[in-house]
Amino acid sequence: MKQRTITGALLILLLVVLLWLPGWCMALATLICVGMAVYEEMHALRGAGHRIVTWPTWAAMVLSIPLTSLLSQKVMIPLVLAALLAMTVQVLFRKEPELTDLSMSALPLLTVALPGLALVTLGLIDPYLWWKTSATEPWHAVEVVLLTVTFSIPLMGDMMALYVGKAFGRHKFCPAVSPKKTVEGSIGGLAGSVIAAMAIYFLTFWLCNEATRNYLPLWWQYLLLGLTGGFVGQMGDLFASLVKRHCGLKDYSHIFPGHGGMLDRLDSVLFMAMLMYCFRLFFLKF
Repeated sequence: MKQRTITGALLILLLVVLLWLPGWCMALATLICVGMAVYEEMHALRGAGHRIVTWPTWAAMVLSIPLTSLLSQKVMIPLVLAALLAMTVQVLFRKEPELTDLSMSALPLLTVALPGLALVTLGLIDPYLWWKTSATEPWHAVEVVLLTVTFSIPLMGDMMALYVGKAFGRHKFCPAVSPKKTVEGSIGGLAGSVIAAMAIYFLTFWLCNEATRNYLPLWWQYLLLGLTGGFVGQMGDLFASLVKRHCGLKDYSHIFPGHGGMLDRLDSVLFMAMLMYCFRLFFLKF
């Protein structure tokens, strides 16, 4: 537990530093981390005997930043569809095509790369708004807040679920997938996610000027993001556990002492990133 806490604190410190750098720095760092997570899942699936097609996923990731910067974030949809089509064609024309090879090839694209690209776009708001950016519109502050929400809700949920589960956990939550998780821990994690969301709301109300707050969620939207994000983050954690169980692994890798691999750290954040991407697309004023 001590090693896990120290590693977690160092990772949070690194995240804080990245958040205050220009948006493209955070986007590039995110893309590198997501690439590591994609590799970990691909490696796990190969180890389980699946003949997966990998190059379309890598191609979509490489093309994502230049295309989203030049066009818009909506370019992710045709990118993913083109990657899925390429996988389908390659599997269909194999000597012995297997449906499971196609579904497992799509898994890293849809569950790691796509959410990862959604996370990248949250750090690249300014390029989409070059045509109406002015000195009075602090887009970097907006980027920082949205990324803070995306990371804080699932990470605070993870931490609270761990400590509440250890202290009060009695009833199994999803024993077929993750035997150690408890209902009490899940409720504690959900409460932690809501606390994180509302804490960010009060901080933005205190630290941000009115011009910035006009582009940020309303108080009830923070509350809703805390509730839904807490749930979505837990589902992301369980899904990653299901893949590990299928592949016969305890952790995806051993990059972070006490935390496992990159995907072990990002599983809940990636699912939250998809929620934030949709929220930003449909509810915010840009």
